[in-house]
Amino acid sequence: MLPNIKIENIWNLLKYKPGDPLLFNTSLFLILFFFFLIVYNLFKNNKPARVLSLIVFSFYFYYLSAGYFTVILIVSAVINFFFGRWISSTESFPKKRVFLVLTLILNLALLGYFKYTNFLLQAISDLRGTEFNPLQIFLPIGISFYTFKALTYIFDIYYDTLKPTKNFLDFVLYLSFFPNVLMGPIDRAADFLQQINKEPIISKDDLGRATFLICLGLLKTVILSSYLEDNFIGRIFEFPLRYTGVENLFAIYAYAIRLYCDFSGYTDLAIGISLFLGFKIMDNFNSPFKATSIADFWRRWHISFSKWLLDYLFKPVQISLRSWRNLGNVIALLVTFFVCGLWHGAGWNFILWGLYFGVLMSIALFLQKPKEKLYKALKIHNTKFLRFFQIIITFHFIAFSFLLFRLNDLQIVKDMLSQIFEFFHGEVALQFVEKMPLIFGLIIIGFVSHFFPVKIEAAIKRSVTALPLAGKIILLAFVIWLVAQFKSADIQPFIYFQF
Repeated sequence: MLPNIKIENIWNLLKYKPGDPLLFNTSLFLILFFFFLIVYNLFKNNKPARVLSLIVFSFYFYYLSAGYFTVILIVSAVINFFFGRWISSTESFPKKRVFLVLTLILNLALLGYFKYTNFLLQAISDLRGTEFNPLQIFLPIGISFYTFKALTYIFDIYYDTLKPTKNFLDFVLYLSFFPNVLMGPIDRAADFLQQINKEPIISKDDLGRATFLICLGLLKTVILSSYLEDNFIGRIFEFPLRYTGVENLFAIYAYAIRLYCDFSGYTDLAIGISLFLGFKIMDNFNSPFKATSIADFWRRWHISFSKWLLDYLFKPVQISLRSWRNLGNVIALLVTFFVCGLWHGAGWNFILWGLYFGVLMSIALFLQKPKEKLYKALKIHNTKFLRFFQIIITFHFIAFSFLLFRLNDLQIVKDMLSQIFEFFHGEVALQFVEKMPLIFGLIIIGFVSHFFPVKIEAAIKRSVTALPLAGKIILLAFVIWLVAQFKSADIQPFIYFQF
């Protein structure tokens, strides 16, 4: 009887649990990945076996995160692989366009059904003034990311900048690669596919960088993200009127660093894990709060998605409206950021969040030359003084935008702003520091580490790389132990899982 109980317990541990997706920062993933690495390295010199083992583990990983929605990922792989071949093999441009349109319809229909059906029906119901009962439609985790990965492949073939792969399993691996299937980065097929045929070689630098990024990712996602959310941010955002403007403002600052640490921390883990497998995927963040303008922010934040929007949406719309000059640029910006907001979530708050940036970018477009003349007249053009104030102002535009990102109830947004501007009570700041030193300390650590000079970060990476293998293992073990101390509650799912 005892062996049966043990087998049943193991099966319960290794099967999909609704509402409890497999996360990189869980002990179960670390155990599974450790054993997979052993198997993977056995097939190091055998490409078919290596690819197949990666595909099997990737689909199992996705199954533990999304359950039977894994079928949708398989359907997406089949559709895009064959349409990619048909687009490439067709000589007739009109036929190419027909295949492209059909592929777009199929991809966007899958994404739209699961993500936007209830939103659209709710909007129609609101216009009619009728009551709406949401349909039981569950969003497959990561569908926005792997759909856009697939569209990258299709667009590049259509524009003749990429030849389609003839190997179906290679394409399946590109689409399902477990480190970035759920939350990106949205890698380009051209960069990833060429790595599949190369024997995975992990240099000392790669091993050092992987160790550094995994340690950093764990610290970001658990300590600087989940802990701040559970013990401070969530309380303020739920009942802002219970707190002063100072506490609401601290919550906005904390949420900005929490959102950055959550998403960039996942990316750090994804890049680090990929390096252990011999793959290099693109960086997704470049100190976004150092941005000196909104445009600069989007060059630093979610870089793979920003580049996707730039290459496959903004530029085509801009080119089609080039005769309209600045008005065409404004329309292209508004369309791009409308899609950006809608991609992030099926809610009016996300649409407003996207359009907020579209409007700011449009205003900046018209103010660019007058600003430059003013800066030169004041003799502050390209000075550290100007850069400092540009960073401060840009950061506050970004941080306050996250109110729309976080809250779908605009009344709560209004309440938080009213507390900040009408019930500030600056004297509470010292009381906050005294009563919540750990929370305040983590916020400060988050921002200080974010604004580290590049030289310091590079020096830390070199120090980790220089450690012997035993030293790297000890460092990783220490970080895992430290993270475990901060896990006062269940680990929060990554924010970008919902997209």
